[in-house]
Amino acid sequence: MLTQPEDLSDITLLGKNKNQPSKHLETFPNRHPGRNYVVELRTSEFTALCPATGQPDFGTITIRYIPGPRIVETKSLKLYLWSFRNEGCFQEHLVNIMLDDLGKALEPVWLEVVGEFAVRGGIGITVRAEQGKRP
Repeated sequence: MLTQPEDLSDITLLGKNKNQPSKHLETFPNRHPGRNYVVELRTSEFTALCPATGQPDFGTITIRYIPGPRIVETKSLKLYLWSFRNEGCFQEHLVNIMLDDLGKALEPVWLEVVGEFAVRGGIGITVRAEQGKRP
């Protein structure tokens, strides 16, 4: 089924000139329920702050999920990821917070969030968190 006009009823950021960080994740209906397909989203431009030093942490965030009833709208995801830019948070916590927030918004069949953070102090870190069971 194609995108229907009512699919846009909860979308307030896309196509609007709203470009501020936001924790609000917007979604639209999955028009292919019952079919297991993987959505993969990736950005290599993620930044947050080290809570101890205040120095920036740079990373690549990859989100993979099998949709349940909802699909994340990507502009809202961009603004959501941007909202971490000036926050101090350990990388392990960031990835799990993202998993919780996305899981709540999407109710996916399966969800994985991976944070691959740049080397700092000679050590790189990759954090993977998932919920549900991938069929």
